[in-house]
Amino acid sequence: MTPKVGLIANPISARDIRRVVASANSVQIADRANIVLRALAALKACGIAEVVMMPERAGIAGHVLRGIERARAHGEERFPNLAFLPMPVTGTVEDTRRAARLMASAGDVAAIIVLGGDGTHRAVVGECGSVPVAGISTGTNNAFPEHREPTITGLATGLAAMGLVPARTAFADNKKIEVSVDGGTPEIALVDVAIVTDRFVGARALWRTETFRELYVTFADPEVIGMAAIAGLIEPVSRAEAGGLAVTLASAGAAATRVRAPIAPGLVEEIGVEGWRRMPAGTVFTPALAAGAIALDGERELFFDPHQRVEIRLVDRAFRTVDVAQVMRFAARNGLLVDRPPVRIHA
Repeated sequence: MTPKVGLIANPISARDIRRVVASANSVQIADRANIVLRALAALKACGIAEVVMMPERAGIAGHVLRGIERARAHGEERFPNLAFLPMPVTGTVEDTRRAARLMASAGDVAAIIVLGGDGTHRAVVGECGSVPVAGISTGTNNAFPEHREPTITGLATGLAAMGLVPARTAFADNKKIEVSVDGGTPEIALVDVAIVTDRFVGARALWRTETFRELYVTFADPEVIGMAAIAGLIEPVSRAEAGGLAVTLASAGAAATRVRAPIAPGLVEEIGVEGWRRMPAGTVFTPALAAGAIALDGERELFFDPHQRVEIRLVDRAFRTVDVAQVMRFAARNGLLVDRPPVRIHA
């Protein structure tokens, strides 16, 4: 069976309140389409002949199809065949979830390229099963998808999907956090879970730091933007190592330790920290706050009252991603993108 690659480009990512209160860029529809075209050209260069894409009504598909037709009109076969999933379009996150489910159940999709931020990638991971994901950052806070030129992500995904790189090298295991309220179906976070005092919906995205009380992260990286940056500036934890970090927060004025953290692009806030500890996989954590809201990857999703029990648990080896750096190193060492090995020139 010839492998296919799935492609999910979220046209509505990067539209939360942090766009107003911070200095974040807004990735326009035409820009998203150009990113898709760059990834498609890279997939074709690796031998991928078929790509299946999530349909949408914002205009990404139209731009992409015009780009493909322009190339063909000039006699250039730079892109793989592109098909769209037979599914309704609602203009909500359910489109992303449905597309990921369909790709996972198809049986011939070897990897899924995702354009979006942390929330989009969380929606895909919740439905993609064992199909690996390759992330491209187009959201507000992009802690989970690594910042990289989409052409390189496309090349690595194509090489991995074609089986040209051993799976142990091509794919990396990732952690997630599961959150359940009163034993209900767990919701997941790929990067961080924050416990906040706000119980009204309002803007779902987190940005009012005085409401932060507890933070649980799968990895703590001082180079990312968002809640995970707070943990990363205290005690870094890599994506590859087991377990995460749990941090107790307080108002900046009352805490002995204060961290100046980039919680959104261009928004560096002073956060009070009372303490932190490692978060081993499988250990159940419960919030000290009696009632409040739970934000998953920066967006309020769940609410709890004093009579409800909240359980927070980290899961190691929960899903796979394309390890772009490892794939490209393997490709270079083994000449996967070289028709004839070059002759080294000795000085």
